[in-house]
Amino acid sequence: MKYPHLLISTLLTTLLLGLGMQTSTAQSNPPKVEATYGQGAKSFKLATGSPGELGLLQQLGEAFDKKDGARLVWIKAGSGASLNLLKTKQVDIIMVHAPDGVNKAIAEGWATGRTLIGSNEFYIVGPKADKAKIQSASSGADAYTKIAKAQANFISRGDKSGTHQKEMDIWKKAGVVPEGNWYIVTNDFMTASLKRANADKAYFMTDSSTWVAEKNIAPELQILYRGDPYLVNTYDALVAPVGATDNRDIAAKFIQFVASDEGQTIIRNYGKSQYKEALYNDAVYAKQYVQ
Repeated sequence: MKYPHLLISTLLTTLLLGLGMQTSTAQSNPPKVEATYGQGAKSFKLATGSPGELGLLQQLGEAFDKKDGARLVWIKAGSGASLNLLKTKQVDIIMVHAPDGVNKAIAEGWATGRTLIGSNEFYIVGPKADKAKIQSASSGADAYTKIAKAQANFISRGDKSGTHQKEMDIWKKAGVVPEGNWYIVTNDFMTASLKRANADKAYFMTDSSTWVAEKNIAPELQILYRGDPYLVNTYDALVAPVGATDNRDIAAKFIQFVASDEGQTIIRNYGKSQYKEALYNDAVYAKQYVQ
């Protein structure tokens, strides 16, 4: 090549421009605020999915505001999207159920303060007729194998959320690559995907918290498989490194609150008064399932 240095220079310029465009795009297109809890003068941004959808985040945020005078600004995002929002410094804190993603974030240095805050579990729900006969399954992977063999309709969130990542791990354990008309991808959140499963009389892996709170929207479905320890779903809170975001320090105080006796009491009791059972387990219970 006659002018290799010119090619290298051009490639470096293109790369730097691309990185600059990504940063600019993130700054010019801030994530949508789903809700704000509290009345305090200070505020911090938190990304999570189901804990916000089911109301736990509101109760935690309002209790924290009474103590520290800080508003919790909720950005609705699944675990994969939440991790990316923290990495790109668009939020101060996240609550996620994605152990591999959390490990990577800590190792790469763009997340700190990892704190186990609680857990729930995944249920595989489906039509009462149970075409795939998963009620007799010996594990989550065995249930998935039966569904694929029967080519029974299955709903996947397909959104790189913690739920979707767990689903794909189970397919891998089952030795199955899910594809075909029976495998339906919603690219949507948990409640919306549960509604779709009910409409299509399809199998779906939902978290137990959503099922307890939202099962009335899915009268055609029932729990067909549960109990595999691999389906237990642990939640971690992560905060941006010191100085990475403007409100990082108040967000770190929120993690401390969630991990405190008061915060853990809210988590272990949340839902009991309305649903007669708790939607989440506390960190003490969750610890036995940490991978």
